[in-house]
Amino acid sequence: MAKISFGERLRKLFGGRKEDEDFFDDLTDLLIEADVGAKNAVEIVDWLQKKSREDKLSGEEAIVSRLKESFLSSVKAVPLDPEEGKVNVYMLLGVNGVGKTTSAAKLAKLYSDRGIKVIMSASDTFRAAAVDQISMHGERLGIRVVKHQMGSDPGAVVFDAADACRAQGGGLVLADTAGRLQNKENLVNELKKIDKIARAKADEGCYKKILVIDATTGQNAVRQAEVFNEAVGLDAIVLAKYDSTAKGGCLVTIGRELGIPVAYLCTGEKYPDIEPFNADKYVSAMLES
Repeated sequence: MAKISFGERLRKLFGGRKEDEDFFDDLTDLLIEADVGAKNAVEIVDWLQKKSREDKLSGEEAIVSRLKESFLSSVKAVPLDPEEGKVNVYMLLGVNGVGKTTSAAKLAKLYSDRGIKVIMSASDTFRAAAVDQISMHGERLGIRVVKHQMGSDPGAVVFDAADACRAQGGGLVLADTAGRLQNKENLVNELKKIDKIARAKADEGCYKKILVIDATTGQNAVRQAEVFNEAVGLDAIVLAKYDSTAKGGCLVTIGRELGIPVAYLCTGEKYPDIEPFNADKYVSAMLES
């Protein structure tokens, strides 16, 4: 059965109805179901009701326009542009299964096509599959992969990759890290060690911590953002497995609660299926699809 998108459900909500208290209660429920989260849904709808009264707004077009305004105040785009001739390190974070390694490969191709010398660091040394996967991508793309033996220190892999990057006159290290949330304390401690090394090895202002989240996981993605942001402080998000029927509200929540901007959307499995995030386009698709 085809999924009914948030935009379709929003249009049905109006359906010639009067915008009274019941309408706004239903809108709150709809936002919660779209992964905006209860607290944010209530705050957004309270603001919307207030604006509707103050500005005498009514009708689908006027109210949806204000809803879009509210979303856009939270969902921000950020460019990630490695500095030429410097050692840039982008640490990719995320729980297992979100598409982190595939996103690393897409970014590797994207930046390589721009003429940037890319090195991938196989820093998830706990899963043979992760090292094999990133090695396969490196081979297909003709991009160097720095890796150590299984179980070795993931920070040491980043260290060596950054040294290799400096030796070639600069470029970009894309570090694929482990994402085992089962033991949060171990994960956080491990990431802090890698973070310290990556920060020391990158040139000033050239180190970014990027969280990959799965567009289909909703509020789980929000919780993941909280954990990783608390551990190392995040600079940007890559939204993987996205299509316009996704509920989409998790980015609103992450923006409102954590202030983390979005860098890229991944829309498919192939290497070119990645694009710079456009907040207006994303919110419009969420409201209109």
